[in-house]
Parts: sequence; structure tokens; C-alpha cells
Amino acid sequence: MATQTETQRKAAARKAAATRRRNAAKRSQSAKKAAETRAQAELNTIEALQAQAERAVLIPVGAALTARDAVIEAAKPYTTSRESAEKELERVGKRVATNLRKFERRGNTARNRAVREVKKTRTRVERELRQRRSSAVRTVKRNRREAEKQVRSTRREFERQVKATSREVQSQAETLASRVGAIA
Repeated sequence: MATQTETQRKAAARKAAATRRRNAAKRSQSAKKAAETRAQAELNTIEALQAQAERAVLIPVGAALTARDAVIEAAKPYTTSRESAEKELERVGKRVATNLRKFERRGNTARNRAVREVKKTRTRVERELRQRRSSAVRTVKRNRREAEKQVRSTRREFERQVKATSREVQSQAETLASRVGAIA
């Protein structure tokens, strides 16, 4: 192991002390930055709350002022003279009649659209029902044919086995009868 001279030890100690100072400065800088970030976030939150509170107050005030302006504008033609009031009433009556016709057309269009949609839905449901019904009928017929085919096949096989067993029993009975006849 190599031994260090005193000069080398002092140099290493100075170097280590400098590194520690740099690291402490970095940590301090990082802590300052984090504190600033937290302070800014709190400030942003407070500003956002302030903006929300302002909106909650300003919206009703603006709405009230707009309504006031509309009322003043609506009353203006009626306050100047009788002729202008009559003309304005006539204009309003025409506008009301026009709007009523417009509403009627729009309602008629909406009704027709709804009727079309109902008919389309009914047709689609009926089509699906017919398809399902015909599919079920086909399945039932196919299963019935397969079951009848299987029954016929099983019946033929059973009849064959009965005939074969009957022949065998008959031949054994004849053999037995001939043996008994030979003994007697």
C-alpha cells in the first residue's frame, strides 16, 4: 500500500472539502428552487381562486346589465309617440306570426322525422324477427330430419338383429329337436 506524503494528504483534504462545499451549495440551490416552486404553486392556486370568485360576482352583474339594456331597447319604440308605438306593435305582431309559422314548420319536420325513425325501426325489428323465425324453422326441420333418419337407421338395425337372433334360435331349436328325435 502506497503511503501519502503530508502534501498529498493536504491536497486530497482540500479537494474533498471543495467537493463537499460544491455539493452543499447544490443542495442549498435545489432547496431554494423547490421553495420557490411551492410558493409559486400556492400563488397560482390563490390567483385561480380569486379569478373564480370574481367570475361568480361578475357573471350575474353582466347578465343583469344585459337584461336592463334589452328592456330599455324594447320599451324605446313605445315611449316616443303613438304612431311609432302602433308601428312597433304591428312589427312585433308580424314577427310573432312569422315565428309561430317557423315553430310550426319545425315541429312538423321533427314529427315527420320521428315517424320515419319509428317506421324504420319497426321495419328493422320485423326483418330481424322474420330472419330469426326462419332460422329457427330451418334448424327445427333439420334436427327433425336428422332424428327421423337416426330412428329409421336404429329401427332397421334392431330388426336385423331380431331376425338374426330369431334365425339362430330357430336353427338351435331345430338342432335340439333333431337330437331329441334321434335319442328318442
